[in-house]
Amino acid sequence: MTMRSAAFLDHVQAHGEYRTRAEAERAARVVLALLGAHLVGAVRASLAARLPETYALILLNPLQAAEPLSPERFVRATAAWIEGASEKTALWDVGAVLSTVAAAAGDALMREILLQLPPGYDLLFGHPQPT
Repeated sequence: MTMRSAAFLDHVQAHGEYRTRAEAERAARVVLALLGAHLVGAVRASLAARLPETYALILLNPLQAAEPLSPERFVRATAAWIEGASEKTALWDVGAVLSTVAAAAGDALMREILLQLPPGYDLLFGHPQPT
């Protein structure tokens, strides 16, 4: 089931403790653009189908990545794309957005998503995996 745009942003705003919807929107756009560069094929399409159209299009038309980023580099890249962000605030942004993505994806799709990503992304999504 597709999450509605208002519900998606409400979740990001609440989890990120953003004062404004614009802050939540900015974080969502950057993190989803970076995430889209790391997912391919049916997994990316399945996730996009569960997101509001605006965010699905961002996921499906991602920023280009030459190689998969480690979780740490993903956070640094997020900081680089958000004006005034530090790595600490970018980690907060990533967590707010990816926890919302995880809620929209559900457990089965999250397992598939995590298989496409380098180790450690489970923590960014707030879904620690057993070792």
